Amino acid sequence: MSVLGEPHGPARPADFGGMMSQPTHPSGADGEWQQGPDGQWRKAPPEQDAAGGPVPPAQAPPGQAPPAQTSPGQVPPGQAPPGSGSGAAGGPAARPAAQPGVPVGAGEEQGWGVAMHLGGVFLSWLVPLVLWLVFRERSRMLDDHGKEALNFQITLFIAYIVGAATTIILIGFLILFLAWVLSVVFSILAAVAAYNRRPYRYPLTIRFIK
Repeated sequence: MSVLGEPHGPARPADFGGMMSQPTHPSGADGEWQQGPDGQWRKAPPEQDAAGGPVPPAQAPPGQAPPAQTSPGQVPPGQAPPGSGSGAAGGPAARPAAQPGVPVGAGEEQGWGVAMHLGGVFLSWLVPLVLWLVFRERSRMLDDHGKEALNFQITLFIAYIVGAATTIILIGFLILFLAWVLSVVFSILAAVAAYNRRPYRYPLTIRFIK
């Protein structure tokens, strides 16, 4: 029994027509390639000037160096980087002015004034020196009492040295005792004056600091 049918020839590849993908951008192509209406990539012609010739690259005027190429983030030559210390008007950046010392209140003047005088009874010239250096620019009263207490304690310190050096002839003990008594009495009087916010002048004092 024969099978009816036409003999088959060699197989032909199917024609998918529009199903084939469109040509893509050539490998390694750059901006000089353009895609035409027919979908084919072609190399674009170079730019031309008004006379029809190719446009030459930009050149620097005669006698001048070509402009330097700068990368992103790099500051061009001759320009200062942003925030390099120039003010709004192009001048140097303004620096904050030195803050003056905070004025001392009346109650603080009384307390520190008393401490300047009574502290010298126990630690000699060290207490009035430290307190005077701290408050001399913040209070006129403490500046005056500090210098006075410091001068008195320096004078007494010299008396203590003389008394200690003359203890071998016994008179040194008398000098040391008198110096201590004067320190206690006059320091109390000066502390009372400072508490009342009045000036005070120690007697028998060499005023080294004016």
